[in-house]
Amino acid sequence: MGSAGGPGGSGRGSCRGDGEPGGSVAGAGGSVTGAGGAPDRRGGPALRGGVGAGAAGGAVGGHGGSGSGSAGRHTGGRSGGPSGVGRPGAVGHGPVRYGPHFPGDGLPVLPELAAVLAAAAGRPHGEPAGGAPALLEAASGYWDRRGLTTDPGHLVAAPGAGALLLALTAALGGDVLVPRPCAAWWAPYARLLGRPVFHVPTPAESGGVPDPYALLETVRRVRAEGGDPRLLVLSVADDPTGTVAPPELLHETVEAAAGEGLHLVSDETWRDTLHDPHATVVLSPAEMLPDRVTVVTDLAGALLPPAWPAAVARFPASAAGNGLHARVLDVLTALGARVAAPVAAAAGYALDEPEPVTTRRAASVRLHARVAAAVHAAVVSAGATARPPQAGRHLYADLGPLRDALGAEGVGDAQELEDFLTARLGVPAPGGHRFGDDLPALRVRLATGPLLDAGTDERRAECLRSPDPLELPHVQRALTGLKTVFDGLRDAQRWETPR
Repeated sequence: MGSAGGPGGSGRGSCRGDGEPGGSVAGAGGSVTGAGGAPDRRGGPALRGGVGAGAAGGAVGGHGGSGSGSAGRHTGGRSGGPSGVGRPGAVGHGPVRYGPHFPGDGLPVLPELAAVLAAAAGRPHGEPAGGAPALLEAASGYWDRRGLTTDPGHLVAAPGAGALLLALTAALGGDVLVPRPCAAWWAPYARLLGRPVFHVPTPAESGGVPDPYALLETVRRVRAEGGDPRLLVLSVADDPTGTVAPPELLHETVEAAAGEGLHLVSDETWRDTLHDPHATVVLSPAEMLPDRVTVVTDLAGALLPPAWPAAVARFPASAAGNGLHARVLDVLTALGARVAAPVAAAAGYALDEPEPVTTRRAASVRLHARVAAAVHAAVVSAGATARPPQAGRHLYADLGPLRDALGAEGVGDAQELEDFLTARLGVPAPGGHRFGDDLPALRVRLATGPLLDAGTDERRAECLRSPDPLELPHVQRALTGLKTVFDGLRDAQRWETPR
C-alpha cells in the first residue's frame, strides 16, 4: 500500500515529457479540478494537446503529475534519464518508491490487536492466496453490517489494496480511468502493466468521483483515438481531498459508467472515517450497480496500522463477477501475494469489529476530525483554498492564491511546493502532481497523523485520552508551526501583489 520511500523527498523526476498515452482531460470553459473552482456542466472536457493524461513519471515513475505530450495515443518512448536531471540534490525525485506514504494515524497500536497478532506469530502455516476461510468470513460479516450482503466465496484478501488493484487491472485489461486528483498509488499499477491511464476532472464539491459529463466525453475521445477504456477507479470517501461524494453525483457518474460498459473499482478504504457521520451520507457504487462494481477496502484506513498490510475485495455476485474473482486469484497466486498469517489473524479480529476496535476507531476519527478542522482553518485564513475535510486523515489545499509569495521563495510548481512545505513544516507535504494534478498547479495534501505523532507510544496515546488534544504541547506546537508558515505566506502575498 502506498510507496516505500519517504513522502517528503519525492519529486519532479519525469513529471514533464512522459505522461501516459492519451492526453489530459480538463474542463471546457473552466477548471473542474480545483479546490474551489466551479464545474462546467455545459459540456464535456477537451483533450488538451501538450499535456499527458496519466500520472507522469515514466512507465513506473513518480506518483501523479501531468506530463507533456500529444493529445493523441502517443506510443513513443518515455524520458529515460534519472529523476531530477539537471536539478542539484534532486536525485531520487520522481520514482514510485519516493512517493507519499499512506496517511498514518500517529497513534499507538491498539493493544488488543497487538495481542492477537502476537498470539498468531507462531503459526507454522501460511495463508492461502486470496485469504483463509476465517478471514473471509469476518470480511463477509463486515460488509453485511453495511448493507452489502456478501458471500465469502465472492471475497479475496491480499497484502494491501495495491496488490488487489494490480490484480484487478491485469484481469480486466484495457485502459484505466481515474479521477483527477486521485490516490497516489492508483496509477502506478496500471503503468506497471503498460496500461494507459486517463485522468477525468472532479466537480467542485468533492473529489474521488469524476464529473459524469467529463467521464462521458473522455470515454468518447479515448475510443475515437483507438483506445479501449474498461476500468474506472473511484472513491466515495477520498484520498487525497478528504471529501465524500454526494449521492446524487455518485448516481450520475455510476449511470454514465454503466452506459459505457465500464467496470468500476470502488476504493472504500476511508468510508469508516467520517468526521460527522450524522451529516454525511456514504453510499457504495455496489449498492447502485451490483453487477459491475468491485469494492476494495484497505484495512489501514480504519482498522489496522499501515505497517500491517491487509485488504479485502468484494466481487459482484454474478457469472461475470465469478470469472473476475477467479482471474484475480490467479494473479495473486502468481505473485505470491498472501496475507501474512499473524496479520490475517489481526485483520479477522478487526473485521469482526469487537468493542475495543470500534471504540478506538471512533476516538481516532474524532481526534483526526478536530485536527483536520484546525488545519483547514489555518489554510483558509491564509488565503489558500481547500474543500472542508469530511473523512480520513488528510485534506487537499490549493495555494494558487499565494503564488506571488511562493514565487518569492523560489516555488513555482507542485514539486517545489512539496519541498518548501516539507522543509518548513517538518512533516511530509506531497504536492498535487503526486495525485495526478498538473505540475504547475500549487496544490498539496496535508495529513493530520504527523501532527499527532510525538515519538513515543505514551505521548501518542495522550491524544486519545486528552479532553482537549489540540492543547497538548506537541500538537499545539505542530499546529502553531503550520499556522505560522501559512500566515507568513499570506502576509508576504499582500506585499508582493502590488508590485
